[in-house]
Amino acid sequence: MGRGRVELKRIENKINRQVTFAKRRNGLLKKAYELSVLCDAEVALIIFSSRGKLFEYCSSSSMMKTLEKYRNCSYGAQLNTSRSMDETQSSYQEYLRLKARVEALQQSQRNLLGEDLGSLDNKDLEYLERQLESSLNHIRSTKTQFMLDQLASLQNREQVLLETNKVLSKKLEEVGPQIPFQLAWEVGGHGGGGGGGIPCSLFSPQSEGFFHPMDGNLSLQIGYNPACLDEMNASVSSQNAAGFIPGWML
Repeated sequence: MGRGRVELKRIENKINRQVTFAKRRNGLLKKAYELSVLCDAEVALIIFSSRGKLFEYCSSSSMMKTLEKYRNCSYGAQLNTSRSMDETQSSYQEYLRLKARVEALQQSQRNLLGEDLGSLDNKDLEYLERQLESSLNHIRSTKTQFMLDQLASLQNREQVLLETNKVLSKKLEEVGPQIPFQLAWEVGGHGGGGGGGIPCSLFSPQSEGFFHPMDGNLSLQIGYNPACLDEMNASVSSQNAAGFIPGWML
């Protein structure tokens, strides 16, 4: 006698239901294994009993990788679309926020310049005045500090120049006494026919008043001797004739 067709409905008998579950579960796991081997398919099977007990089979090495692959294939397009919409909405919200901030900053800048003050009340005007006073005080403080720093820099530079001047003065005092002798030696040794005489450039220049003639009688001047004066003039004339001009007459 042939086996009849089983009616597909919940088995009311608890024992028969458990026996049927065990048989068909094992058969389902076997069919999943055969399908993965025969067809080289990636199969993942998850079964929960009426009591919540888990039974699973996976042809790959990890059930999580298979589930992730399933999620990407099934919900990837939807997730990408939803993510794109979320990013667009977030970008638009960020644009609106930045736009409002820029408008507020532009309005504040115009108020600081004394423009568009009609929309401000007394409290806002007082706040704006305090803000301007604070900014002005900060600017003055910065300017004062800059001037103090510049003054300190100039004072340091002055101190360095003073120290350099002292060093140079000391060196000049050490070398000064040797300069007239050295110049006299160089000029006298290389001069012509003078026999080592000191040139007139080494003597300090005299003022014009030194050569002004004295008023009154020349015979009353101390040390005046006409004979000596004639002798000196004759000597000067003979030396000029010889081509020699004394240094003290230059």
